[in-house]
Amino acid sequence: MIGVIDTDGEAAEWAFPAEPGAVRTARHAVRGALGSWGLESVGDVTVLLVSELVTNSLRYASGPIGVRLVRRNPASGSPTGGAALLVEVSDPLPDPPRERVATPEDEGGRGLHLVAVSAQRWGTRHGKSGKTVWFELALPGE
Repeated sequence: MIGVIDTDGEAAEWAFPAEPGAVRTARHAVRGALGSWGLESVGDVTVLLVSELVTNSLRYASGPIGVRLVRRNPASGSPTGGAALLVEVSDPLPDPPRERVATPEDEGGRGLHLVAVSAQRWGTRHGKSGKTVWFELALPGE
């Protein structure tokens, strides 16, 4: 079950239970929000990166996984100066994920690398009850 926390114009936020179907449900919710904002051009990369981060959270966390999208316009003070999509994935674990180099034989370990090479900026921050991994994508043509 999706718990929609807030969907107000330029922001959308959901909480997903730490259950196997959370990744698929998060992808669907994110794609739907991007479609309603007319941001299909960044849909595939956004959904891929959200899938990776939610999968990481699901693998290690037992509590809810939060996903938040914020559409920033140039006037909002984005550090990159242009229109951008900020995406945040939160979970109750305090330890930040670590980017590692996966060997060709590894089945996992590529999620943060995908985020690092696909996003214009990314990082982690501690919250009151866990952490947030975030990334920012440029919005072409805005």
